[in-house]
Amino acid sequence: MSEQPLKGIIAYPITPFDPDTGAVDHDALRRLTDRLVTTGSHAVAPLGSAGESAYLGEAEWDAVCETVLNTVNGRVPTLVGVAHLTTEGTVRRARVAARLGADAVMVLPQVYWKLTEAELARHFAEVAAATDLPIMLYNNPGTSGTDLLPETIVKLARDIPNLTMVKESSGDVARFTALRELSEGALSVYNGNNPVALDAFRAGAAGWCTAAPCLVPDWTLQLYTAAIRGQDERADAILAELLPFLHFIVGHGLPRAIKAGLQLHDRPAGPPRAPLLPLPDKETRQLQDLLDRLGSQPCLDSDVLDVLDVLTGPTTP
Repeated sequence: MSEQPLKGIIAYPITPFDPDTGAVDHDALRRLTDRLVTTGSHAVAPLGSAGESAYLGEAEWDAVCETVLNTVNGRVPTLVGVAHLTTEGTVRRARVAARLGADAVMVLPQVYWKLTEAELARHFAEVAAATDLPIMLYNNPGTSGTDLLPETIVKLARDIPNLTMVKESSGDVARFTALRELSEGALSVYNGNNPVALDAFRAGAAGWCTAAPCLVPDWTLQLYTAAIRGQDERADAILAELLPFLHFIVGHGLPRAIKAGLQLHDRPAGPPRAPLLPLPDKETRQLQDLLDRLGSQPCLDSDVLDVLDVLTGPTTP
């Protein structure tokens, strides 16, 4: 693709579960997904770690994918996380996502055994060959146990034509520049590490993949807008206010923290799925304080709204 298929704020919806039956709550998922679009997210990325993808059965995974894509209904691009422990399972999910209308798929190398470079290369190549969709390679050593260095990623991309994007979540900001330079600009790079969002934009990241818009969409958009406009003082001030919240949701686990925050906002999404437990009461009170602080600050101003109109266009089908 000659242009970046994704840019800006790429929002993760969590996967709501019915608190009584434990089944996926598709009505709550539709409401959450629609709200991500209507509050200005530039893309929606279901079925990553925030969406508890690893804890879903295959029929559940397919149903969540379909619900999100149908709800988005082409209003913004969609990036579906297709990671599975096996190559066969990842290929199957990539094909389902393509059939249901995803714009791109994201591949995290979920591993039990540590994979060799040859095994990783074969895995990504087989998944990429299963669909014509653009592929985002997801490097997150904290969850996958595998750290793919820029040199390795660029080598993979040279052999896999539709591997055009990298989501870098190691927290090493220097890698954003390295990936762009080593690939001679062929790879679009995205940040998946919340606390370094501003540094990532300043290093040339095309977008920020985050669950924060589930709770504070205005703040994430304000940060992005200030960053792309080069409003350094404003961007620094926004990040200073937002950073304690970002550290909290990362430190306590996105499914726990985001679901607790949704409950506090009277938008229940049920508990996380076992073995995860809900956020404890003490931490929930801390989250309430953080959300209250952000809620008491000025929200979107006219400048931000102007930028949202340009970047997102109409927010209704």
